[in-house]
Amino acid sequence: MSNGVLSFCYLLSCVLFIFSIRGLASPETARRGNVLGMLGMAIAIAATLFSPAVSEYIWVIVAILIGGGIGTYFALKVKMTSLPQMIAAFNGMGGLSAVLISLAEIISGSELLIENALGLIIGAVAFSGSMIAFAKLQGLISPKAITFKGLQLINLILAVLVIAACVYFVIRSDINVFYFLAAASIVLGITIVLPIGGADMPVVISILNAYSGWAAVGIGFSLNNVLLIIVGAIVGASGAILSYIMVKAMNRSLLSVMLGGFGNEKNAAASAQGENKIAKTGDTQDAAFIMENANKVIIVPGYGMAVAQAQHILKTMGDDLHKKYGVEVMYAVHPVAGRMPGHMNVLLAEANVPYEDVFELEAINREFATADVAYVIGANDVTNPLARTDPNSPIYGMPVLDVAKAKTVFFVKRSLNSGYSGVENPLFFADNTFMLYGDAKKVTEEIVSVLEK
Repeated sequence: MSNGVLSFCYLLSCVLFIFSIRGLASPETARRGNVLGMLGMAIAIAATLFSPAVSEYIWVIVAILIGGGIGTYFALKVKMTSLPQMIAAFNGMGGLSAVLISLAEIISGSELLIENALGLIIGAVAFSGSMIAFAKLQGLISPKAITFKGLQLINLILAVLVIAACVYFVIRSDINVFYFLAAASIVLGITIVLPIGGADMPVVISILNAYSGWAAVGIGFSLNNVLLIIVGAIVGASGAILSYIMVKAMNRSLLSVMLGGFGNEKNAAASAQGENKIAKTGDTQDAAFIMENANKVIIVPGYGMAVAQAQHILKTMGDDLHKKYGVEVMYAVHPVAGRMPGHMNVLLAEANVPYEDVFELEAINREFATADVAYVIGANDVTNPLARTDPNSPIYGMPVLDVAKAKTVFFVKRSLNSGYSGVENPLFFADNTFMLYGDAKKVTEEIVSVLEK
């Protein structure tokens, strides 16, 4: 294959990747976006196999079969609720690839020292940071902010060491310094993500995704591969834009997230409210009766719904209310609900909830004042009114769903425990709130059984 044909194939792949990302912007076009992305990758792989740079096919084919087999296995076996940690793990694998390629290039005598050093640093931080994010999301370590006195100073020292080692390596081309640079960058990735709490994981995942993209750019320059440079830039830029959108949705700064986010127990304790209040307990029969006699019901899904895999029965409840009782049913989704951007949208789409019934925060908030019922299933921080009323709260300023304005609020939760921010929700104790304790799926199933009698 000539270089001209190879360049055309790479350009076509890049165009397909751009349209793929554009398609992923909406649940309606996400399936088409995935297909375009797979087509672009297939063209890129085929073109690379037939390029003059490839002379040994056996190892390439073996690697494709192993990687494809692993990807297929996880695609079939991983539950929708585990997608955030799978994405974190895959981000980490992209970073690790950049580290290994940089090491291979330097060992083989590459003179592109700056490109390889940058690819190594960014890739190592993306790898180790993603592994910590995966461990937090998977429950292998505490999802709360893990911090200790002097951690920020340690991060500063590590960052200075990484920069100094990078400069020294570029000047002296010492392979031992390159090894030290890899180790220091891996440790830096760990210490950066450890103090970030679970509520900030959507932002962290998008940032790490951007890191893996920029690492690919560095490797693309070291390999003189136009495809890697363009695709890495697309991934890096889209991840950075998504990170900006996420922190804007939380009314926070990117710096405050990366220096330690929600989940700080000191701040949480300072913002605790309602110690002497009593939350009213409701039952599923009364909830069903009130909802079937309502004019408008707004359903607010959260991570508790995801954990319980309750999206399908929730869809059944919505259908019963609308078709059998003529109730207007709407779904309210907060941008940072769940553990990755769009988590709730994905789960509702999986349950075939009509796209026109799902509304983002800006579009739905004005509807709560006219709603008879707000059915909050597993959401917490994204409904907490302290975000508006308590300047001392770590979630202060974050836009939240106005569920308190509904005539009746049903909260489906296992307990009165706070969310990932560690801030207690005073809405649990409001006069118009009833707690429905239990597993989100089982509680909703009980309501459905009453509605269908």
